[in-house]
Amino acid sequence: MNDTRARVLAALADGSLSGPELAEKLEISRAAVWKHVEALREAGFVIESDGDGYVLTEIPEYGGPAVEFGLDAPYSIEYHESIDSTNRRARELAKEGAENVVVLADEQTGSRGRLNRDWQAPAGGVWMSLVLRPELPTAHAPLLTLAAAVAVTKVAREAGVEAVIKWPNDVLVSTADGEKKLCGILTEMAGEADRVSWVVVGIGINANLDADEIPETATSLQLEGETVNRRIVVQRVLEEFTVLAADTDAILPAWREYALTLGQYVRVETANGDVLGEAVDVEFPGTLVLETEDGTVRISAGECEHLRPVQSR
Repeated sequence: MNDTRARVLAALADGSLSGPELAEKLEISRAAVWKHVEALREAGFVIESDGDGYVLTEIPEYGGPAVEFGLDAPYSIEYHESIDSTNRRARELAKEGAENVVVLADEQTGSRGRLNRDWQAPAGGVWMSLVLRPELPTAHAPLLTLAAAVAVTKVAREAGVEAVIKWPNDVLVSTADGEKKLCGILTEMAGEADRVSWVVVGIGINANLDADEIPETATSLQLEGETVNRRIVVQRVLEEFTVLAADTDAILPAWREYALTLGQYVRVETANGDVLGEAVDVEFPGTLVLETEDGTVRISAGECEHLRPVQSR
């Protein structure tokens, strides 16, 4: 959002102001005030004029300016009604030198999940990709994926949905029909051995979606609770993620708190074959620790399947 327009909104959020008062407060001309108010109206903000001046009465339901308004995190929003892939666009921006940009879309038409799997992303979900340039060694980058999973899980719980995490980054809901996927996270990066150049964290949340819009193995915030305000969901995820990314020591304890995987007997498909055992911990920077018949095994990457809780053996 244009910086001056953001300042206009911030000023009007505190109450009614006349054109001359806005001009004086923002140190711009009255003509500039009118221009920016009109641009905000075109963006969907309802700004009425009363006897005392301009009054902000309604915020757009969704979109870039709507998410940026009141966002307590240092991101600009690039919004698309429809796009093939927010991650693809985010990679473009990253290669152009962008930083702290969130590519947000109402729908994606060509999205992919981990292992190049299809990911359905119809209108009504939350589909976004964060472009980051963290000051992290390359080996520490997996922490950002875990941080995203924690942020989504916390926000889902704020919405009344008891979400949990399956290693490393699938956000699930335990239902009568078993575990169902609420959110998928796909992280991509470029860098050298000792430092990250850029990271793209793609987050796809099934928000206001009906059962016929998602696979049988998935669920949505709407199905598990009620229709959510997607603007607030995006803001809260970005805010929680920002707090965690700034304090990487807090990520693993928070991940453990929400982890469904720990205490489960699991099968992990790795490049070297399947590993079966009890998931007992996750270690820095996201390594899963299994106790197997052959001893302790540490796995940094793989596809995890929950077989049963250990206590039920």
